[in-house]
Amino acid sequence: MKQPPTVIFLDAVGTLFGIRGSVGQVYGDTAKQFGVTVSAEALDQAFLQNFRNAGAPAFLEPNPTELQAKEFAWWLAIATQTFQQAGVLDQFSDFTKFFAELYNRFATAAPWEVYPDVVPSLERWQQQGVQLGILSNFDSRLYPVLHALDLAHFFSSVTISTESGAAKPDRKIFEIALQKHQCTPEQAWHIGDRYDEDYQAARSAGLRGIWLRRDKE
Repeated sequence: MKQPPTVIFLDAVGTLFGIRGSVGQVYGDTAKQFGVTVSAEALDQAFLQNFRNAGAPAFLEPNPTELQAKEFAWWLAIATQTFQQAGVLDQFSDFTKFFAELYNRFATAAPWEVYPDVVPSLERWQQQGVQLGILSNFDSRLYPVLHALDLAHFFSSVTISTESGAAKPDRKIFEIALQKHQCTPEQAWHIGDRYDEDYQAARSAGLRGIWLRRDKE
């Protein structure tokens, strides 16, 4: 019988929780409050392209205020390019004010929904004495989101790319997460929805990688 893991790391977006509807819908609904109408489909297409082109945010900034400024600027660039590509950027009277509202919305529970299998799984692992951690290419808004979604109490560690100076699939971020639990890669699992950044990256770092395919039944 195989030994149970000492720790299970889980990705955040796409694994624990996802967007209600789509990014384009959230962007479009918020834009409408500022008098700008644009289709969710156009925003989804533009966002996906610009998000992929941006690469993962990894800053290694010890000053929390400076870190948050860098995170904000990183996302502002993506949003600016997204609305520009959708052809409506010039319709905003104050795009920075709009973006601040949009950015803060993603720090709340409003745009997110927890997948139905998540809490039962976390409770079961916790009852079995398995440590749980989050390992995500996310920014510091993850902390308030976890509290808002009532998930924070399950996790004894949170490792995010913006604070680590490394992002999945870089093995460095896995090493940082493992150090927090003082365990070897062989004692850890990593579960995530991305084949490359989660499954393959975890295996390359010596962990057991588990690919959670939420696009499949």
